[in-house]
Amino acid sequence: MKPTLTIEYCPRCGWLLRAAWMAQELLTTFADDLHGITLRPSEVAGRYTITLGEADVLWDRKREGGFPEPKTIKQLFRDRIAPTRSLGHSDR
Repeated sequence: MKPTLTIEYCPRCGWLLRAAWMAQELLTTFADDLHGITLRPSEVAGRYTITLGEADVLWDRKREGGFPEPKTIKQLFRDRIAPTRSLGHSDR
């Protein structure tokens, strides 16, 4: 079964567009590898996390100290689902 990603974002901080942009980037790159992406408004202020499945946190804004670039999340996701796959220019 293909994995699902969840992007949990703080709606009070105005991060919906950032979350939607990241979802679009991932769905474009991994159209054949993803079951879907869920955008989840957080009840916790300042939260922005990207989780693979139920528990594999790829990115936590507070832990990492900021927001990820799409390239970084694409590489983290690829490393978990298909480590030998090339991401083309995103690997450079």
